[in-house]
Amino acid sequence: MNHNDATRGRFITFEGIDGAGKSTHIGHVIALLEGAGKTVVSTREPGGTPLGEKLRDLVLHEKMHLETEALLMFASRREHVAQVIAPALARGEWVLSDRFTDASFAYQGGGRGLDRAKLDALEEWVHPHLQPDLTLLFDVPLDVARARLAATRTLDKFEMEQADFFARVRAEYLRRAAQSGGRIVVIDSTQSIAGVRMALQAALEPWL
Repeated sequence: MNHNDATRGRFITFEGIDGAGKSTHIGHVIALLEGAGKTVVSTREPGGTPLGEKLRDLVLHEKMHLETEALLMFASRREHVAQVIAPALARGEWVLSDRFTDASFAYQGGGRGLDRAKLDALEEWVHPHLQPDLTLLFDVPLDVARARLAATRTLDKFEMEQADFFARVRAEYLRRAAQSGGRIVVIDSTQSIAGVRMALQAALEPWL
């Protein structure tokens, strides 16, 4: 997909460990983009399509083999790309997704220890010509994330993992950010909401 194609929309993803606060800020980014005259499609993973939402329910709540979990994530993603993401980008719309493939590398790879080469192979199979234009990685220390989660809701199977799991997930996110050539922008999510919004504005500025 030609990133210089002026008619093509842009693909922005939101990442971070559970409790990092990314969901709080997606609405703000939508408002910024719509204010700049963009048509925005907001979606999420796992999920994003009727089939994907059924798979989401399985992945978040059923016990299963690690490789089954990764395969289901990428099966859901294939449907998501085909039904939602690629058509919207082709129409010139901007797609915002709450998680994408970086999450599989962080959770199934970093957190659960799945061989990175297997994830690379799945990524190459499922979306060989599509990468986010920009990924906003909301980063907070583990204790902050855990406190936020505990205060908000009933936890799914990932959110109930132990602290060392999240330490590995966070480390993998930060490793990927360091190697992303600027695609992944780390947002310090311990800041005030106003501070985070200023950081988001700065990250989005080059695209607007």
